Amino acid sequence: MILGLCSVTAGAAGDPPRAAPRTAIFAGGCFWCLEADFEKLPGVLAAESGYTAGQTRNPTYEQVSSGKTGHAEAVRVTYDPQKLSYAQLLDYFWRHIDPTVRNRQFCDVGTQYRTGIYWQSEDERLAAESSRDALLKAGKLPRIETEIVATSAFYPAEEYHQDYYRKNPLRYAYYRQSCGRDQRIEEIWGKPPAHR
Repeated sequence: MILGLCSVTAGAAGDPPRAAPRTAIFAGGCFWCLEADFEKLPGVLAAESGYTAGQTRNPTYEQVSSGKTGHAEAVRVTYDPQKLSYAQLLDYFWRHIDPTVRNRQFCDVGTQYRTGIYWQSEDERLAAESSRDALLKAGKLPRIETEIVATSAFYPAEEYHQDYYRKNPLRYAYYRQSCGRDQRIEEIWGKPPAHR
């Protein structure tokens, strides 16, 4: 039996089987910021910055930044489904972006900074559409520009982008503050949760 192909993994003797980690892919503007936000969420095992939803294979940061590859800066989130549901991930995602604008987030402008939910199964598609529709029905947002499309190739970003907020805390904090990300999120959603 090849353990890597099993959907569950066995724990210690007598423990119930554990569900294998799952992944989800989101775009929310600057991937440094979205990665940092997701890594603060209990139940998230890791978040990886990268590029998705474009045409160029194995794009570089410079290519994606030009806006000519069709990619969005995105984050692949690995999470424990026994501690965190996909619906909870969606709720957290919405509250860490400005879904009312197209092809931009905060100070960053261009298609590479669009917001997106990239579903990997029919259940994820239905959950994403349902969460979007519930937000619109609640009347808090005038519109939602976030794309909800099937996942395509995800290309990890260069190593220097991974965990940027940890490797370069002063530069990261300056960028996040000067870009107005947290201020705008608070305008839309109110005070951030305590674990942020």
